[in-house]
Amino acid sequence: MSSARSVTSSTPKPTFDSKEFLATLTDAPGVYRMLDAERKVLYVGKAKNLRKRVSSYFTKTGHSPRIALMLQQVAAMEVTATRSEAEALILENTLIKKLAPKYNILFRDDKSYPYIGLSGGEFPRLFYHRGPFEKKSQYFGPFPNGLAVRESIQLIQKSFLLRTCEESVFAHRSRPCLMHQIKRCKAPCVGLVSQQDYAADVRLAELFLRGRHSEVIEGLTRQMDEAAKALRFEEAATLRDQIRALQAVLHRQYVSSTRDADVDIIAAVVERGSLCVNLAMVRGGLHLGDRAYFPQAAPEAEAAEGLAAFVAQHYAEQPAPARLILSEYPVEDLPTAVNAGPPKNEMERAWVEMATTNARLAVQARWQAKTRSSGRLTALQEALDMPEPPRRIECFDISHTMGEGTVASCVVCVDGAMKKGDYRRFNIEGIQPGDDYAAMRQALTRRYEKVATGETVAPDLILIDGGKGQHRVAREVFAELGLDHLASIGVAKGEDRKPGLETLFVHGRSLPLQLGMDHPGFHLIQEIRDEAHRFAIVGHRARRAKARGRSTLEDVAGVGPARRKKLLAQFGGLDGVKAATIEDLCRVDGVSRRLAEAIHKTMK
Repeated sequence: MSSARSVTSSTPKPTFDSKEFLATLTDAPGVYRMLDAERKVLYVGKAKNLRKRVSSYFTKTGHSPRIALMLQQVAAMEVTATRSEAEALILENTLIKKLAPKYNILFRDDKSYPYIGLSGGEFPRLFYHRGPFEKKSQYFGPFPNGLAVRESIQLIQKSFLLRTCEESVFAHRSRPCLMHQIKRCKAPCVGLVSQQDYAADVRLAELFLRGRHSEVIEGLTRQMDEAAKALRFEEAATLRDQIRALQAVLHRQYVSSTRDADVDIIAAVVERGSLCVNLAMVRGGLHLGDRAYFPQAAPEAEAAEGLAAFVAQHYAEQPAPARLILSEYPVEDLPTAVNAGPPKNEMERAWVEMATTNARLAVQARWQAKTRSSGRLTALQEALDMPEPPRRIECFDISHTMGEGTVASCVVCVDGAMKKGDYRRFNIEGIQPGDDYAAMRQALTRRYEKVATGETVAPDLILIDGGKGQHRVAREVFAELGLDHLASIGVAKGEDRKPGLETLFVHGRSLPLQLGMDHPGFHLIQEIRDEAHRFAIVGHRARRAKARGRSTLEDVAGVGPARRKKLLAQFGGLDGVKAATIEDLCRVDGVSRRLAEAIHKTMK
């Protein structure tokens, strides 16, 4: 950086003379700094052509609100010319972290990424690693966070029974440890497994960690079939459990690609006043998970600006993969040192969609953490004009298929958190099929008869998933049981059943109530209602499948005996199929994506 040339504007004026300053600029690459009247740095940026980049601020229109507000405060500018854009990128990153300018988007994360390691030696050890690599070991990753590594190690250890103990412990064992007793290790320390057999397990683990999971699972499936045909049922069961564990690794951590791709997928969103950049890493064709970043940024910052800032700062300190796939594409703000662009095919679009979804979920989770529990209950109390916050809330929903297998659910929320131990389901009998009013009447009567007799505690608020008619039925039941004092709300779905447009029919109010989509109390109602809906559907499907006396897979058009057998074998049983993602299902021979989506929808 010794050859960098510094050019500073004259003493700041009340109004910055951009034309005069632009006339002095060079076409060389470099870094520019915008200052306010007190000489405080407002913004630091880099350019491969200083004249073109800086002039774009003052000669173009349509700037984002953040940039427009910043330009109103500029009283002076400074530039430093460099020998190359790479030098400019390094200098920009250094200045941003040192000066923390008000209008820059600053990411603070200097930690190295974690890896899964396999040591050398006769009996390699599986371990968690963060930091510099050692020559004698192999490393797989990077992973987005420590949790992903630890969870993968546990599941791979369960599948391949590799040791995780330190070398000092391994060298001095005289008898098997607890890990062997719980079937997590083959105890090579005391010679309970040969070096050849242990090496075979290590090879399988390597293949799986390198992304060749289909090859591993298909091989184990063949071994399971052979063991079952030879009546070695205990061995077949062990292999089945191994397959299930490996599928669990896949659907928790990875999405597979048809080729060995090394890419990073970066998506940026601005929601609820927060900028979030989500980084998803694919190595060897395997999606290794996501990490969400929340930078220091002005409220007016836009998604594309956040994405550009992340790419510039992150890859100044981390090695970039072969390609970056971006949700937004701010071409002029990206360093030329990285190969970045929008998604090119269906798989890449799916990766971007997933990264964007996870960014939104991260924003939502962050926002919910701030407004949870007492805040949401207090907001709901004020909206409903209740004397005290509703500490115990119960919610009811009805689920059936054309009147078949009707089930009512009751979920419970205590002090703002779901209390699953108090959930109840009611199998509805003796009503006209499809009569939701009669089903609701039966469920409420069975639940609140015990409240009326003092056997169970009364809730502070009751939610009825339904419109005015469902709520009317609820009020009739309460009146018959002498519980007319109970507070209740009918939660009616909005137009086109869109979330956020629900109407609330509140007992004691003549007019329906609609709360804003950002109302904390309304979000609590939505969360409880959605949980009641989920709980009812799960119970209904179980009851329907039991009544039909057959596998849920038989409900899927296009899944005959042969495909059903393949699915059950590949995933080690019906529970494995239920736990599989669409991507998992697509890996089964003969299952198209459309069929996988149908299976996934039915099993859920």
